[in-house]
Amino acid sequence: MTAAPETPETTTRRTEPDGDEPQPPDASPASRTRALAGRVRALSWRQAGPWTLRTGRRAAGAAARGTVRAGRALRPSAVWASARRHPAFAVLLATAALLRAVTMIGYQPVMFFNDSFDYLHVAMKPYPHPLRPDGYSFMLLALKPLHSFALVAAVQHLMGLAMGVMIYALLRHRFRLPGWGAALAAAPPMLDAYTIQLEHLVLSDTLFTFLVVCTVTLLLWRDRPTPKVAAAVGLLIGMAWLTRSVGLPVLLGVLVFLLIRRTGWRLMAVMLAACMLPVVAYMGWFKAEYGKFAITESNGIFLYARVYKFADCHKINPPVQEMPLCTEPENRLPNSQDGIWNAASPLNRYPGLRFSPEQNATANEFSRRAILSQPLDYLGVVAHDFFRVFRWERTVFPDRATYQQYEFGETSTALPNWRMDNDTTAADEAVAYERGRARPRVVEPFAGVIRGYQDVFYLRGAMVGVILLVGLAGLGAMWRRVGGAAFLPWTLATGLLLAPAATAEFDYRYVLPSVPLACLAAGLAFAPETRSRLAGLVRRRGAEPAERTETELIEEKVPQVAAK
Repeated sequence: MTAAPETPETTTRRTEPDGDEPQPPDASPASRTRALAGRVRALSWRQAGPWTLRTGRRAAGAAARGTVRAGRALRPSAVWASARRHPAFAVLLATAALLRAVTMIGYQPVMFFNDSFDYLHVAMKPYPHPLRPDGYSFMLLALKPLHSFALVAAVQHLMGLAMGVMIYALLRHRFRLPGWGAALAAAPPMLDAYTIQLEHLVLSDTLFTFLVVCTVTLLLWRDRPTPKVAAAVGLLIGMAWLTRSVGLPVLLGVLVFLLIRRTGWRLMAVMLAACMLPVVAYMGWFKAEYGKFAITESNGIFLYARVYKFADCHKINPPVQEMPLCTEPENRLPNSQDGIWNAASPLNRYPGLRFSPEQNATANEFSRRAILSQPLDYLGVVAHDFFRVFRWERTVFPDRATYQQYEFGETSTALPNWRMDNDTTAADEAVAYERGRARPRVVEPFAGVIRGYQDVFYLRGAMVGVILLVGLAGLGAMWRRVGGAAFLPWTLATGLLLAPAATAEFDYRYVLPSVPLACLAAGLAFAPETRSRLAGLVRRRGAEPAERTETELIEEKVPQVAAK
C-alpha cells in the first residue's frame, strides 16, 4: 500500500501534535486535558515571546497534572485501591457514613434545639446577635438559596467524617502510626452516637469543631508552617471565634504552641493579622448596630450564671445598683443556668431588654466582685463542673426537657411558636427557610435503629478521661520538647472542657468538641518518636539500680582484697 500524500492539514497536525486536534466523543479525561494544554501552548507561541511560552507551558502542565491526579483519585479503581491500602480505616469510614445515612433517613429533614431558632433568625434577617456570634448563621445564610435543612444536616455530617479523615491522615502519614492504630484513634468521634446526633442538630458545635480540627491539622502537617499556612490558620481561628466565643482560648493556645515551637514573630504576626481580619470586621458591624466595639453583649450575663450558685452578698458588699442580683441560699434556683433563663432569674428584676449593654455590664461587675471576694468558692464550682465531664453515668441534666433534645426521640415535637420579632415566630422562619414542612419526621425502622445504637454505643465520660490521660502520658514522655506535637491538641481539648466550667456551666454538648482533639493527642502518644523516648526513659531508670548494685559489689570486694 502506498502512503497517502500529505496535505497542509496533516502537515499542520504533525508540526503541532498537541494542537487543536478534535477529540473523539469517548476520549478519556487525561487525553482531553493534554489537548487543552496543547492548545494553551500553541496560543502562547503565536501571541507571546519565549519567556511567556515557558510560563504558559509550566502553568498548563501543572493544571494538566492536577486534573489528571484528581480524575484518577475519583475512579472506582483508585478508591478501591485506597481502601485496600487502608482496610481498617475504610471499614471505619464506611460504618460511620452508614450510621449518618440512617440518621438522615430516620429523622427528616433535621433536628432542632432551643438555640437553633436564634441562629436561623439571623440567617433570615442578618444582624449581629447580642447573645452569640453569627458565624454559624453565616453558614445557614450561604445554604439558604437551596432551601433544604437536609442539606444543612448533610454538610455537618460530612464535616464529622472529614474530622475523622484528618485525624487518621495526621497519625498515619505524618506521625507514622500503623493503620489500625490511627483508625482506632479516629473511631470515637466518628462512631459516638451523641456526636452523630449533634451533627444532625441545627447548632454551631459541629462547624466550630471542624474549624478547630482543620487548624490543628494545618499546624501539625509540617514541622514549620509556611506564611500561607499561617494565614490560613489565622482565618480558621477567626472564623471559629465568630462561630463560638470559646474560639478566643483556641487563639491563645495556638499562640503558646507557636512560641514553644519557635516559629518566629513573622509567622505569628501573619497568623494574628489573618485572624483579626474577620473578627475586626464583625466587631465594626456590631459597633454600627449597638455602639460598642465587641463580638457579643453577653459575657457578663453568662459569668453571672457561673457565680449565681455561690455569690454571698454579705461577703461581696455590692453597690446599690447591683443589689437586685443578690439571692439568699434558700431562695436559689437548682441550676446555674437558671440564673439566665428561668423566669425567676434575678436578672429579670431589671427593666428593659435582656442582654442589653447596661444589664451585661452590671452582671459582669457583680460577677467579678463575687470571684474576687470568694475565690475558693469559685474554684470549687469550676472544679465540680470540670470533673463532672468524667462521670461514667450520663444523668439527666440540666432538666429533662433540655436533655431530651440531645437524644433521638420516638416522636417529634411541634416547632415552637415563640416570637422572634414583631412579624414572625420561630416556626414561621423554619418553614420559610425550608419552603415547606420543617417539623422533623420520625421514619421507622431507621429511627429505631439509630435510637438503639445510641442506647449502647456512646462515649462515656470516664472514657474521655482515659483518652486525656493517655495523651498526658505522651506529653510526659516528650517533656524535653514541652510535649512535642501533642501539646497543641491536648491543651486545646482540655481548655475546651475547662472554659465552659469557668465561664458558664457544664453542658453535655460542650464536651463533644474536645473529643477529636483528645483522640488525636492520645494517638500521638503512640507515635514512634514518643515510644522511643518513653523506652529510653524506662531503660535509663532500669539501668540505675543495676549500676548501684555493681558499685556496691565492688565496694564489698575491696576490703577483702586489702585483708589478703
